[in-house]
Amino acid sequence: MTVSSPQGTRWKAWLAGGLLALGAAGSPAADFDPQGHAEARRLVEELAGQGIDRDWLEDALQAAEYRPSVLDAMSGAAERRLTWPEYRAIFLDEARIANGAAFIEAHAEAFARAEADFGVPPAVIAAILGVETRYGEVTGRHRVLDSLSTLAFHHPSRGDFFRGELAAFLAIAFEQQRAPGSLTGSYAGAMGYPQFIPTSYRAYAVDFDDDGLRDLWTNPVDAIGSVANYFAEHGWRPQAPIYHAVEGPATPPEGITFNRAARPPAVAAARLAEAGLAVPDALGDEHRLLPVALEDGEGGWRYVLGEHNFYVITRYNHSHLYAMAVTELAEAIAEARGRKPGWLEAADTQSEEAS
Repeated sequence: MTVSSPQGTRWKAWLAGGLLALGAAGSPAADFDPQGHAEARRLVEELAGQGIDRDWLEDALQAAEYRPSVLDAMSGAAERRLTWPEYRAIFLDEARIANGAAFIEAHAEAFARAEADFGVPPAVIAAILGVETRYGEVTGRHRVLDSLSTLAFHHPSRGDFFRGELAAFLAIAFEQQRAPGSLTGSYAGAMGYPQFIPTSYRAYAVDFDDDGLRDLWTNPVDAIGSVANYFAEHGWRPQAPIYHAVEGPATPPEGITFNRAARPPAVAAARLAEAGLAVPDALGDEHRLLPVALEDGEGGWRYVLGEHNFYVITRYNHSHLYAMAVTELAEAIAEARGRKPGWLEAADTQSEEAS
């Protein structure tokens, strides 16, 4: 893709906003200066070849600072260290539920249009925004430029991935005429109301209010449409169930792989029934499900059978805990609005072959 260059030297003004954020001295750091950093120089060459102003790129990377705290944070994600009751408690508080219902009412037209256009219920869209940023209240304090530069050039195993995210971020900043150093997000470079990583921003963000800009940092309407579009593009099935809560053995049965959220539903209903799980009668023997086992914090287990839409939620975050938190928050928001969340479970579900 070729990106048109801004007129004159306006890019110097965009960048100035980011440089001022560096501190009283106002001088850029040299941690990723393309003049002395070979990998940064190669990135400049690549993006300049796509039409992004070379001087703008060099000045942007000269302003990027190495942040070792970002690398530390990457190893401590909550999904890898919290139990389900602890994780659930973070996201299912009364304020988040009430604010989710209020957020839908405040943007009712956008939510209704998103459901009509993409088939995703308002409560599910709101739950994503609630889990990610408390409906835009907490979008991250890390400079995205610093986080992604650090991860792109210093992460021990995922440098290539984050290099792609850094490239996408720089392209977004250039296209939208934003100072790279002025844009903040999570320690991993996720941005705005929905915490899209840059490649997702470029692929799935939509201009949902038709103002000519895909703005996920400050525009809740664009964020609502973009989350719905993300789900639709990942195969969301309108009016289909998300999961079935079922009874099961005192401990997870052997021979069943639980919590494999990174893959589509793959375990046949008949196999789960044989293992002692109370699979709904409406499901055919070959209907594929994603079994989830959750410790209840009191020595017992809770079982959930994820449907295709449960898997779609994990495309946003590959953790089964995340998908459960989003689903339960969506259910609570719907109930707070006086709605029956019938899309969470279905009494009658089509087989995978028929859907």
